[in-house]
Amino acid sequence: MSAVGLDNGLSLYLVAFGGLLLVAVLLDDLAARVRVPGILMVLLLGLLIENHVDISGSREITLLSLDQAKQITEAALVLVLFFGGLTTNWQQVRGVIRPAARLATIGVLITAALITLVVFGFGLAQGTESIAVLLPRCLFVGAMVASTDASAVLALLRPLQGRLPKPLTDLIECESGFNDPIAVVLAGLALALAGGEGVGAGLLVTDLTRQFLLGILIGFLGGSLTVQLLGTRMGLNQSSMLPVVSLALLMVLSGGTSLLGGSPLLAAYVAGLVLGNSADLDQNGLEEAHSSYAKMAELLLFLCMGLVVNPQDVVHAAGLAFVLFLVMQLVRLLMVQILLWRTPFSHGERIFVCWAGLRGAVPIAMAIKAWSTQGVSWGASMPPLALAVVLFGLFIQGFALVPMARKMNLTLPVEDTDPSIAS
Repeated sequence: MSAVGLDNGLSLYLVAFGGLLLVAVLLDDLAARVRVPGILMVLLLGLLIENHVDISGSREITLLSLDQAKQITEAALVLVLFFGGLTTNWQQVRGVIRPAARLATIGVLITAALITLVVFGFGLAQGTESIAVLLPRCLFVGAMVASTDASAVLALLRPLQGRLPKPLTDLIECESGFNDPIAVVLAGLALALAGGEGVGAGLLVTDLTRQFLLGILIGFLGGSLTVQLLGTRMGLNQSSMLPVVSLALLMVLSGGTSLLGGSPLLAAYVAGLVLGNSADLDQNGLEEAHSSYAKMAELLLFLCMGLVVNPQDVVHAAGLAFVLFLVMQLVRLLMVQILLWRTPFSHGERIFVCWAGLRGAVPIAMAIKAWSTQGVSWGASMPPLALAVVLFGLFIQGFALVPMARKMNLTLPVEDTDPSIAS
């Protein structure tokens, strides 16, 4: 029996994380029914579960170590970004490509820069740290909260499904799909400046440029080869095989890009763009399969964050996180009004886009990356800060989205929609 049985430690992990994931799925489904953000309930579940488990009575083991959390979040982020690229269809969002691209590129840079300046100013006023230490931390905070999470917004807007103007929802979703890679690159720059990756000042620009270009190139080539492979071998382009083959190729692509020195996150996103805009593949089957993968990845991200972060640290970071949250809203209001000026979007729609900039999985993954990176003295303070900011967004922004849309008369009349989806 011992030859074929599972190790006790492995059995414990399977039971613990299988059970937690199952509870997370049930909570997410319950949240959809009671119109509460699902990721909020999953985050609270992780915070309530004690990560330290006393097995023998004399020594303590953890359900999830920091290194394990880092590896899980990096793999999960690959799935999330790949799905973001996969669901960005150029034909469907053609009308909002230009404003969405401005928000996702220039907007992210403006958001990160302004937040960095504000946090840097607060740091200089305290006068407790040198500029060399303060600047990378401030840049990381700006990058960490610069991207938005469309899945959280769209989940909260389910009561108004089909009753909001399609260009508005397309803009919110498209912006979120584009802005994650930019924020990830800026966060990598901050960690490199902090010395966490062992990159000298002279090699910093070269290293980041290589990661950026290699990620885009390998992602495009890998995505194109995948389309050719799946398009020419019809047996692999069937609904039963397509999810397995595409996931296996994504694993090879992201791992190979990392080994070659490129950015696996950018490669995954670009590959998703290529596959998502191919006419030779079963797009519905591909998106349905990877929506499940991405959902599982998001749930694991929030569970990991909740497990490895001490709830007391989140409480201690709440004051700073609330100030940061207010700064984020002011910066986003300014950025959106500038970049959407002279577009077909009305003033009310622009205000709604400002308020719909919720943060989600990506800031959490970046925070864990900073915490687990050697040589970054301020890394341990990032997960509680990121978690508190996400929670403020879910509580304050999340519950106000639907009432705001109705108050601004952005909703279409019920009779103009399909009765099966109107609510």
